[in-house]
Amino acid sequence: MKPWIKWTLGGLVVALLVAGTVRTLSARKDRQAALEAQQVAQTAQVSIRLAPSDLVQVKALELQQLVTISGPIRAVSTALVKARIPGELRGLTVREGDSVRAGQVLAQIEPTESDARLRQARQQAAAAQAQVAIAQRSFDNNRALVAQGFISSTALESSQASLDAAQANYAAAQSGADLAAKALTDTVLKAPIAGQISQRLAQPGERVAIDTRIVEIVDNGQLELEASVNPADSLQVQVGQSAQLTLDGEGQTISAKVARINPSASAGSRAVLVYLAVAPAPGLRHGLFAQGDLKVGAVKTLALPLSAVRTDKPQPYVQLVNQNQVQHVNVTLGARGKATDVAMVAVTGVPEGALVIDGTVGSLRAGTLVTMAAPAPGTP
Repeated sequence: MKPWIKWTLGGLVVALLVAGTVRTLSARKDRQAALEAQQVAQTAQVSIRLAPSDLVQVKALELQQLVTISGPIRAVSTALVKARIPGELRGLTVREGDSVRAGQVLAQIEPTESDARLRQARQQAAAAQAQVAIAQRSFDNNRALVAQGFISSTALESSQASLDAAQANYAAAQSGADLAAKALTDTVLKAPIAGQISQRLAQPGERVAIDTRIVEIVDNGQLELEASVNPADSLQVQVGQSAQLTLDGEGQTISAKVARINPSASAGSRAVLVYLAVAPAPGLRHGLFAQGDLKVGAVKTLALPLSAVRTDKPQPYVQLVNQNQVQHVNVTLGARGKATDVAMVAVTGVPEGALVIDGTVGSLRAGTLVTMAAPAPGTP
């Protein structure tokens, strides 16, 4: 084959390859442009219809700053009646729920042994007193004899020592009698406070030892909540602040007020115990569990419902409605609190009066068109 024919065929092949490549690139570019145009058209066509209740307005509000608290309700006055001496328990008739008065006799430890010891101690004291009388007469006689010169002063000093010893023995015997009298008094178990029996821990006829618990008395007339507050929140808690509590499993609201704050933090958790005086309420009693919010202050700021702030991006943002389109605007969160029983959060980055889509609507794409539904008849 002649050389010029080979060069001609090679040129044709190269030209065909270049033309094919150009057509392929052009077709790909046309498809990309068509796809982008289609996406723009779809974006322009997407819209959502919102009701007035789906939007919230950024407002300047006074947020009630709250600290969540919980804990057991305890009676301020409780008492455990214990046996002070060992013996057989008699006369215990009160049971759980019975009301008792302060000083009321609840039971008695068998007093026979204690009574006998008291009589013995008193007789010993009487014998010691007789010895004091004998020593006193001997001292008086010796003093008269010394004055007359019949005996030496050494005999008088001996009589004085005998008298002192007799008086000391009498004092010791009298103290023993007083202890025996107290032991007899301790056989009678009395209620130290007024209240109700919450536990009966012994039975009549049972032999009890010293410090055996007999009954527990609780006075439900004055109750308080014992709440453990974390170190950061404890700095805001002060005596006199008010709280609203609810009993565990109940919807009833109970008022309370901070009465005392423990001056020391717990060694392990560093939490601080706060004691709130609880207002009397039907059914409220020692041992129940309550929780609620303690009002520690108020702050005026631009705020939104906490549910309107979205956190599915690295930075919190809100879905703002501007010129009938959805815009994603990053916000900075501040103090949290409540306004009209709704959890609110202070925000910066959006202007006052701006309309924000509530969290119940869900996530919308930026640029989505928004149309507003007319309010229902009769809605203000």
